[in-house]
Amino acid sequence: MKATADLTPPPYFQRHIFFCLNERKAGENCCAAHEAQKGFDRCKAQVKAAGLNGPGQVRVNKAGCLDRCAGGPVAVVYPEGVWYTYVDESDIDEIVQSHLKNGHVVTRLLMAGSVGR
Repeated sequence: MKATADLTPPPYFQRHIFFCLNERKAGENCCAAHEAQKGFDRCKAQVKAAGLNGPGQVRVNKAGCLDRCAGGPVAVVYPEGVWYTYVDESDIDEIVQSHLKNGHVVTRLLMAGSVGR
């Protein structure tokens, strides 16, 4: 039997990072209340500055509710499915340099698996 070539094209992006930017009303806990937009903006700028953006590399995406509000702000990196919580710009910079650039998970920023809404 003759082997067939893998016809699956390479992924358009090596990694996606999604930032929850959801805002809830009536004082409910949400990522927007924890300055998630700043984290998204910082990540997008750092990815671009490092030359990591574009096809075959990294895409920084906005997301609605990721249903893990209690750990906010949150971001998730795919295809690995690694969930992060972060506090400031240095956390974002570490995620960019360590995970998005070099493929090494930032263990100190991992969100506990039990954290939900």
